[in-house]
Amino acid sequence: MATPTTLIIGANSEIAKALALQTVQENNNALIVITRDASFYHQPLFHNSKVITLADYQEQSIVEAIELLKASTETLVTNVFICHGLLHNKHVTPEKRLQAFDVDSFTEVINANTVTPMLWLKNLVPYLSGKQVCKIVTFSARVGSISDNKIGGWYSYRASKAATNMLLKSAAIELSRTAKNIKLISFHPGTTDSPLSKPFQKNVPEGKLFTSEFVASQLFNIVANTDLDGEASFLDWKGESIPW
Repeated sequence: MATPTTLIIGANSEIAKALALQTVQENNNALIVITRDASFYHQPLFHNSKVITLADYQEQSIVEAIELLKASTETLVTNVFICHGLLHNKHVTPEKRLQAFDVDSFTEVINANTVTPMLWLKNLVPYLSGKQVCKIVTFSARVGSISDNKIGGWYSYRASKAATNMLLKSAAIELSRTAKNIKLISFHPGTTDSPLSKPFQKNVPEGKLFTSEFVASQLFNIVANTDLDGEASFLDWKGESIPW
């Protein structure tokens, strides 16, 4: 009999690691992770988990990873978490002013935050379509809400998350006809204590800087309580809807 399985993609982020730990320690689900750096998953706790390592997230590598998934005949994927995200690195910084907008930085941000998750969705849907309910979560951000944008700035990051939201909303309309077992969720985790948020934590209100363990627990609850309704949901860490 197929085993209910959680699939975590981009599994080296702090939230992804927390999701993985809770999957094997608390949820009793089988676990598959896909990552470029599998060092965290060498510990004995993940001895029974399937770890797929990629050199990059180009589409050919994504296709090859999904072929490895197909080879696991006893796998029944019920939850997917696509955890890719880029806010800053050594040469990318969120723009505070229009004059800071840079084509190369924008391209890098939108490739990581928008293109890569959509390539996973594109190639996963044929594999996941069927009778078994499967919920796919893509990490977004509240700043990707166009109607909620009150302060501007962060041009590339905002645009990449808004684009992701639009793509997911469009995909959900299509899947409501062609893959009715799949539910798409765009998720805002709040500000999590991680390398991604570290340079910006001084402006976070008291009580609003979350541990990755807290966010993972919230997300599992949200996924469990979100209905299969043929629509995309844009939800925050409390499970509340965010305006598109």
